[in-house]
Amino acid sequence: MTEPLILPACCPALNTHWPLPYNLPGVVLVSGVFDPKQLVDGDFPRSNIDSPASIQRSVAKRKAEFLAGRLCAREALKQLDGRYHVPSIGEDRAPVWPVDICGSITHSHGWAAAIVGQRTQWRGLGMDVENLLDSERAQRLAGEILTTDELKRMAAGPVEHIALLVTLTFSVKESLFKALYPLVQKRFYFEDAEVLHWSAEGNARLRLLIDLSSEWPSGCELDAQFSVQDGQLLSLVSIPAL
Repeated sequence: MTEPLILPACCPALNTHWPLPYNLPGVVLVSGVFDPKQLVDGDFPRSNIDSPASIQRSVAKRKAEFLAGRLCAREALKQLDGRYHVPSIGEDRAPVWPVDICGSITHSHGWAAAIVGQRTQWRGLGMDVENLLDSERAQRLAGEILTTDELKRMAAGPVEHIALLVTLTFSVKESLFKALYPLVQKRFYFEDAEVLHWSAEGNARLRLLIDLSSEWPSGCELDAQFSVQDGQLLSLVSIPAL
């Protein structure tokens, strides 16, 4: 029997919507705002969400974002196929999805979201949200996030695009990792991929700069999409089933 849905005051509502520019068939995205100041003892058991030991030892912010992310994931799975399931946390700290599901969870500054799809349609879904950097911080962090070629393209472009470009590059590379890591089981980093181009319409194209597997060699290119709303950038890398 399906458990009743109980939402805590720290994450009082969930929203099933599609805030990105291009719809994906058979994919569900659920989001919700959260407020760590509203988190109280007992919110995890009242929400019927298990709290791993690492989360129990964490500060209120980490507890609230974990709880909000799992609430979104549970609701997304319910919307997808009616199942009542909360992904656990793996040894690599990634969500553990059912074997027939791929998905991703993200959160930043009071907003959490989860995206899920059936593996018969999607092999990988990687989603990331980031607060937009201001220009000064973006220029300071660019050397840590962008490759040499990306830095050259940034320098050749409009100055007013730098903050968006650095935020976008950070986010889509995080999404790329979330989409590919479950398939290759190999960690890679910002310098191991580059953004070839992007558009104001919400398109981006990435290229791998290292061999991750025989299927995902250096030079392989993948598409991403993104949107900017309320000072946050949301990105998604989706890999269709073969």
